[in-house]
Amino acid sequence: MLREIVEEIEKIVGKEGIAKNVEDYLYDETPKRVRPKAAEDVVVVKPKRSEEVSKILKLANEKKVPVVVRGGGTGLSGGAIPLSPGIVLSMERMNKLEIDTENLVAVCEAGVTLRQLLEEIDKIPGLSFPPHPGHEGAQIGGLVANNAGGARAVKYGIMRNYVLGMEVVLPSGEILNLGGKVIKNVTGYDLMHLLIGSEGTLAVITKVVLKLIPEPGGTYTLVVPFERTEDAIKTVPQILRSGIVPLAIEYMDVEAVKAGEAVTGKRWPYEGGEAHLMIIVEGRDEDELLKVSEDIEKLAKKNNAIDVFVGVSRKEQRDLLDIRSLIYEGMRDVTVDLLDVSVPIASIPEYVTKCKKFAEEVGIKVLHYGHAGDGNVHQHILEVDDWEEKYPKFKNYAFGLVKKLGGYITAEHGVGVVKKEDMYSTLPQKAVELMKEIKRIFDPNNILNPGKVVDV
Repeated sequence: MLREIVEEIEKIVGKEGIAKNVEDYLYDETPKRVRPKAAEDVVVVKPKRSEEVSKILKLANEKKVPVVVRGGGTGLSGGAIPLSPGIVLSMERMNKLEIDTENLVAVCEAGVTLRQLLEEIDKIPGLSFPPHPGHEGAQIGGLVANNAGGARAVKYGIMRNYVLGMEVVLPSGEILNLGGKVIKNVTGYDLMHLLIGSEGTLAVITKVVLKLIPEPGGTYTLVVPFERTEDAIKTVPQILRSGIVPLAIEYMDVEAVKAGEAVTGKRWPYEGGEAHLMIIVEGRDEDELLKVSEDIEKLAKKNNAIDVFVGVSRKEQRDLLDIRSLIYEGMRDVTVDLLDVSVPIASIPEYVTKCKKFAEEVGIKVLHYGHAGDGNVHQHILEVDDWEEKYPKFKNYAFGLVKKLGGYITAEHGVGVVKKEDMYSTLPQKAVELMKEIKRIFDPNNILNPGKVVDV
């Protein structure tokens, strides 16, 4: 069936709209040891307009051919990996971007990259897009489809908080506009926010209207090492209760810091201790930045912080952020899986402490880091002897503990395919049943990203 419709697809997008290098579109950043094997019998289609997407989906729906939407390929849950022969819909050529300074919004086609958006906004004094949800090569459509988070969620929220409107194409080929350049809208059920985070299983996002805000002030980046993990993590809720709302509060095992140093070639300001916090604060001027930094230092020292190092210059702060951001790159070759659970902030110490103890008991190496300010803990499970037996034991324990603490198994990476069974076992059965019914209503022929999130 697939070969029969390639000619029809070519009529829609032209020869230049069909990729020859199919292998470049089969996998995302999901760790190799847990990612599914991709189906190689696919056609990679690169539309330039929503109307082309509409025609492709209408054809696929009529022929019941699976369609997997692909953005920048930076996902970590196998969401962009085709599991069966079909169409891979790459959004890379849909990259038009408009900044509307009167309405304080950016109108982005789905293929606009985060880097492209940030660079364009930088040209306009007084405006900003504060979230920084991951790799700057990620595309806006994918960031919205996965409701991406990132380090700055503590103060500025996640992608969902910035989406005002969307253009989407339904599996039937119908083009639907939701929301717009408005702040308030309670007209009927909120379909737009249902589609945010749906991981390409309900509709194809082709255009997004993003809210922009006035440019914030300057920043300092604090590095705070501790001898004990418990002391580092218990400092986080104390900072938030004090009335200080940092731009970011990141927690890192010292081994994770070393991995970031190794891949960047840059130096962290302190080598010792068991755990470190990296705290980014904002202020209108230097006096406010100094005051906030001093208040955090006092709180940290009460919890046995070894010292407090302050990065002031743009280069110092960029180097620290690079080390934190590239931890995964530094451990990619030895990583079995990367968990990204969400727990209540006050439960982080209990969660990390118990997970470390259980990891020692089963003989598996796990590094912890993540967005401590919003309860999002990342756990690198590293390859050891017999990891195939030890890894499932640790994951099951960790996800069971998450559920007990009132959290969830994924905070920003999504369910995709690698966490689907875990979602079934941790969410209420009725919730899963409702998700399946929603999937059937939007996509009765199950052509969009089949096998991801829920099975129908």
